[in-house]
Amino acid sequence: MSFFGLGGREMEAAGQERIVRAEDVAHMGITEVIKHAPRVYGSYRRLVAAIKERRPSAAVLIDFPDVNLRLARELKALNIPVVYFVSPQLWAWKRKRLRWVQQRVDRMMVIFPFEETFYRNRDVDASFTGHPLAELQLPITSREAYARRHSLDPSKQWIGLLPGSRKKEIHANLPTTLEAGSLLSDECEFLLPVASTLDPAWVRELAEPWLSEFQRNTPPLLTNLHLVPDAREALHHARASIVASGTATVQAAVIGNPFVVVYKVSPLTFKLAKRLVHYPPEVWSAGTDDYGNLPIAMVNLIAGRRIVPELIQDNFTAANIVARLRPLLDETPERSEMIAALGEVRRRLLPPSGTSSIGRVADAVDGLLSARSDKPQPSGGRIPNVSV
Repeated sequence: MSFFGLGGREMEAAGQERIVRAEDVAHMGITEVIKHAPRVYGSYRRLVAAIKERRPSAAVLIDFPDVNLRLARELKALNIPVVYFVSPQLWAWKRKRLRWVQQRVDRMMVIFPFEETFYRNRDVDASFTGHPLAELQLPITSREAYARRHSLDPSKQWIGLLPGSRKKEIHANLPTTLEAGSLLSDECEFLLPVASTLDPAWVRELAEPWLSEFQRNTPPLLTNLHLVPDAREALHHARASIVASGTATVQAAVIGNPFVVVYKVSPLTFKLAKRLVHYPPEVWSAGTDDYGNLPIAMVNLIAGRRIVPELIQDNFTAANIVARLRPLLDETPERSEMIAALGEVRRRLLPPSGTSSIGRVADAVDGLLSARSDKPQPSGGRIPNVSV
């Protein structure tokens, strides 16, 4: 069996023939998308042309809804079965796109438990696969070896700082995160994982002016800040963490690291989000917080209750971070309760016993192929694996 489509370097290493490279079309932000629109559209048309020429036996679409939901229309017109892995968050907003899923997707394979109920209640054949992050083993590096590798003081507590993986998120979230660190810098050292999408030198250069400002009347924070390459290792060894809303909150949950969720966007974006984001009862039924905000941290949605504090927009201040973080650094009831709740979240994210998330996706593809085996098959027999 052979594979072709849109993918990253890891997909290519696994045997995919890349018609389109993911790094060539992964642009964020309105101005970036407009600037690169001709190239992105050309890549999309090239991929569609390859599908029409080769007529694969099935298609696996992974996340990337702005491209994949449109690609699903092309595949459906060619009578090619579509398996969609990692659902777009239609349960939060853009609910009108649900009809596209109903019309174009044969099997929706979801990584959060509540998504299966959401789709099945709306006549979509959906199955919970488990979350791939929940299946990973914990890092095996010892605390002592990790300290030596990154010049850390093993006698101090280490705090993880995860402000995001995109430049816009770093600009929005890192200053206040560092300010909170300056209030704790006499007690702790700080682990700042740098995403593979970012240059560590750029992050360091960006952080230095803020560090200089915040540490005027505090112990030096710059010497206590350690840029590290791996978020999972940092979360495993940190006593607690400050985590920007996103996939990193799931990473922290499955590792069992207590944390505080933070996030900040432009005032206009925040105002629009509050108007547009609504959760159906299958996703969230516990209402808003004291500020009228629904939860944004996936870990709280999975739990069905607020198990980690969320400091969003105006509530995202250094003082608020420190107030919520300090109880997680000592052996307190708050820390014990959060660790227990995170353990329950991890159990909910594990695939059904004896299976794996990727294995369940493969089984879904096999099932669709078997169902069509008694019908004339198009030539090619290839599965395009479309991924972020």
